[in-house]
Amino acid sequence: MAGNNTLKGSSPGGIRHSSSVIHRPLAGRLVIATHNPGKLTEMRDLLAPYGIDATSAGELDLAEPEETGMAFRANARIKAEAAAKASGLPAFADDSGLAVDALGGEPGIHSARWAGPNRNFRRAMELVEERLRERGATTPQQRKAHFVSALSIAWPDGHIEEFEGRVDGTLVWPPRGDKGFGYDPIFLPDGHARTFGEMSSEEKHGLPPRGLGLSHRARAFRKLAEACLRSRPPSAAEAGSRRDPGAGRP
Repeated sequence: MAGNNTLKGSSPGGIRHSSSVIHRPLAGRLVIATHNPGKLTEMRDLLAPYGIDATSAGELDLAEPEETGMAFRANARIKAEAAAKASGLPAFADDSGLAVDALGGEPGIHSARWAGPNRNFRRAMELVEERLRERGATTPQQRKAHFVSALSIAWPDGHIEEFEGRVDGTLVWPPRGDKGFGYDPIFLPDGHARTFGEMSSEEKHGLPPRGLGLSHRARAFRKLAEACLRSRPPSAAEAGSRRDPGAGRP
């Protein structure tokens, strides 16, 4: 049963209702269905405030399924379902990539493949730039692009929850910054003066109030968190502000 397509109605205890959609809460141990160290770090950072005990498909030595989907959401689902079936645990997967307007949406779902088997994203960025120049795309208006992230959570019983986020921007050259991974150093998000490669993980992926929740993955994750995760525990400062104002007085 797909969580994003289920109509509102009677449901077993623990199922959350949001508008016309029934969502299943997520708690306990979770498999992050990735073998990509950069993506694993980002996902763990997003999940950490919610007390989720996350391991990865790589750490469990799970096989990587063939991504045969024709859209980000389809490939995220393939990865999540494969990890859930192999591990017997809920599995969280992301499929994301860069879509460049002047290249007809490429590299899109093939964003990782452009980096080759050795995941050489410097070469992938050069390939994007070469193709843009072949098309005479030299002005910012001709170099529009967006990142997309599709998130899928699959349970061993077949339940699925799916969410998607997007961030728009412009491609710059040469690459700027050495933070993040993938195409981050050439992506300048709209309304900002620094590329993703120049921003800290907290700025890109940290949810308010810690960060901007700016990245495509953070935007998708906010939707997931609202639907399936318990409210994050209050910070020390927040907890202090909620104490009885008379507590501790002589």
